[in-house]
Amino acid sequence: MQSEKEYKKLNKTPLYSRHLEMGAKTIEFAGWLMPLNYSHGIMHEHLATRKSAGLFDISHMGRFKISGKDSLSFLQHVLTNNAASLEVGESHYTIISDNEGTAIDDLYLYRFYSDSYILVANASNYKKDKNYMLDTAGRFGHVSIEDITESLSMLSIQGPKSREILLSIISSGSLPEPLKNKLGIIYIDSSEVLVARTGYTGEPLGFELFIESKKVETLWNKLISKGASPVGLAARDTLRLEASLPLYGHELGINNNNIKIPVFSSPQSRLAVSFSELKNNFIGKDALMVQFNALKKILNRDYSQINSLPRIIMPLELLEKGIARAGDKVYFNGNLVGSVTSGTIVPYWIFADIDSIKEITEMNTTRSIALALIDSRMWEQDIVEIDIRGRKTKAVVMPYFLRSEAPPYAYPITSADILKTEAQKSHCKDSFKQMEVLIEKSHENSTWRQKECINLIPSEMTPSRIVKLL
Repeated sequence: MQSEKEYKKLNKTPLYSRHLEMGAKTIEFAGWLMPLNYSHGIMHEHLATRKSAGLFDISHMGRFKISGKDSLSFLQHVLTNNAASLEVGESHYTIISDNEGTAIDDLYLYRFYSDSYILVANASNYKKDKNYMLDTAGRFGHVSIEDITESLSMLSIQGPKSREILLSIISSGSLPEPLKNKLGIIYIDSSEVLVARTGYTGEPLGFELFIESKKVETLWNKLISKGASPVGLAARDTLRLEASLPLYGHELGINNNNIKIPVFSSPQSRLAVSFSELKNNFIGKDALMVQFNALKKILNRDYSQINSLPRIIMPLELLEKGIARAGDKVYFNGNLVGSVTSGTIVPYWIFADIDSIKEITEMNTTRSIALALIDSRMWEQDIVEIDIRGRKTKAVVMPYFLRSEAPPYAYPITSADILKTEAQKSHCKDSFKQMEVLIEKSHENSTWRQKECINLIPSEMTPSRIVKLL
């Protein structure tokens, strides 16, 4: 338990007092005092984001402005993605890797202007990233790394109504193109707001906003007044888990079991690596290439290089009552195959099929889901067991938990959907087998009638459609 002195030393965002006014329960997170949830609770905040719009204070994340004539060369060396591919008005997911191909941190790189970049880091890695970059930048001459965490605040508004809400308060400028990772600049009551089509919820529609810290409370209040629901760290975590997005220290880096996780073990993080010739020999390239080649073989069920990528992060949905937690062991056919990296219970909206269109309803329910680092030979629809406090609980390996099949909503994919699909495939196989038997019998019968008997009834001389194909 923290002393009052330690409590006072914790960082607070410019919205801290506003969070308390709105009934937030706060916790310490990475040296910051942040809202865990508000009075309506975690489930409400999760569901509100999925059906309407959730508003997040993410000013605790580290922000750096990187500029100078050698800044691109620096970014190409220290980050895994291809910074040279970013035009003004674009952003992408990226990673700082060590030489072994393990993430030091996962970050987002934004290019709002031609002469500079904004790099956003996880709060828990902010100081480590800063020192690492400052140490490395010395080799590149003219590179400026400015810490703008205090001066520039950051909000995130996510969900189907996020665009509608933002449009209602814009004075000038325009929102980014309706494509992921696109950027734009808008003005709200003469205040410049940098806008990115990015987020950490899996929502098809969502924006992250950068604004001067002294103006962030006014922006927050405007968004709340237009219908956005405040969301704390707890629902932010359930939303990202439902979207199968990695969290550093769980699905990336070194996890709670002190296991180094290869970057290519995380499906999302594979998108953060580029082997473009423009990258030259960036940090971790050789190790990441080995992982990449192993992954290609694994996806083709060739396990000859599995030692380079022995385990992969996969989504699991529990088929029995229970809540999986990080560290719980996972078994397949009685053999230990890995462990849970994140687990929780999440709510989701029920959709109805109306004229082949998925429509969101007023009903919702819950399910228990997890992400797990398990044997790379595991596949979707495999049934595993999770050891939850000494009790083996069945779960199914999922391809994902969410899809974009019901825009503007994120559509939940459940274990029932996956197992039903497998049953349908099995039924199709049975149907094809039955058809093969029918055709074979038709062929035998037709041969018998033509060669071994005399047909006295004219109609029996008329071949069926299947017989005509023989």
